[in-house]
Amino acid sequence: MMASGSQNAALLGVLGWRLVRLIETHSDQLARGLLERIENCERCRDFVEKVPPEELKQRVYEIYHHLGEWLLKKTEHDVERRYIAIGERRAAQGVTLSQLVFAIIATKEHLWEYVTREALADRPVELFQELELFQLVEQFFDRAVYFAAIGYERHRAAQKAAGQ
Repeated sequence: MMASGSQNAALLGVLGWRLVRLIETHSDQLARGLLERIENCERCRDFVEKVPPEELKQRVYEIYHHLGEWLLKKTEHDVERRYIAIGERRAAQGVTLSQLVFAIIATKEHLWEYVTREALADRPVELFQELELFQLVEQFFDRAVYFAAIGYERHRAAQKAAGQ
């Protein structure tokens, strides 16, 4: 279960909020960087061929740009709806499940690398707040992978039932 928004907000502290705002402010740059990373990744060849680059960039931008909202205000049901739809869309586009999962993981890793470069935690309290942010982001992306896989499986089952 995801913690409630008020529980998450209490955990973040000043540094966590600063990092969330930093991510949101640089969301366009982060989305472009992730797009480049995916386009140059051997594990994502199929994904790159089947998902329009602007579509990927826009979906990732929306997550990065509204990260605080996703972590603190959205419910697990919101994550479920969003990522089931993404899983269904990627299945319809012919993307393999492994590459869909890898793209979501790469989105998280790209974010981690950015936060690690930008975080200036030099006191135990700040380090704790940074770890709390990592925990919230990890939880969000774990749910994203799970619900995307459900959407993907749902689409494949519907195709099979329709005899396709």
